[in-house]
Amino acid sequence: MKRRHFSALAASSIGLGLARFAQAQGAPVAGRDYVVIANPSPSAAPAGMVDVVEFFSFACPHCFEFEPTLESWVARKPAGIRFHRSPVPFLQNHANFQAMYFALEAMGLADTLPRKIFNAVHLQHQRLDKPEDIAAFVTANGIDATRFMALFNSFGVRTKVQQANALFEAEDIAPMGVPTLAVQGRWLTSPAQARGAAQALAVVDSLVAQVRTGH
Repeated sequence: MKRRHFSALAASSIGLGLARFAQAQGAPVAGRDYVVIANPSPSAAPAGMVDVVEFFSFACPHCFEFEPTLESWVARKPAGIRFHRSPVPFLQNHANFQAMYFALEAMGLADTLPRKIFNAVHLQHQRLDKPEDIAAFVTANGIDATRFMALFNSFGVRTKVQQANALFEAEDIAPMGVPTLAVQGRWLTSPAQARGAAQALAVVDSLVAQVRTGH
């Protein structure tokens, strides 16, 4: 199976589909379409921005399947949304995958290399569980392996992993599984919760609108 690549037309079609879904379903319902976080976390977004976080794992087949729809949403999301990812501390090889993501983020590659990591894991069945395998992977993708591995093993990346683990615990992601989307530290939804990838992102759009109207 080949990884799907979406053209601008395809992205536009998905965006239209999300809008039509939202119109058809009306306002999402707490407990059915999303979960209210019992102890909301303070938003990490700058003032005036709405925080949206994807909790994910490169090892997760559902995250791999969700990626094309999520990519389309990220490409069309309106200004004022701070979207970022938080790799989770479970599933296979999680320690390496967490460090890989934050090393990519430090290099400004967090928006481009994740697709290739997903493909390597789920299509090419690469384990990426040894330092030499990780170094070979990044080299094959045009990245300076020496610099990458220095970041991979750095105190800064270890700190980012600790912060991600704390957020994972604070927002009680474990019962939801991955992928899960958190909005403003107050609500959680997912393709499983909302009964579909497009539906989950329509719920996110609705919750973002609630934040902006002061609800």
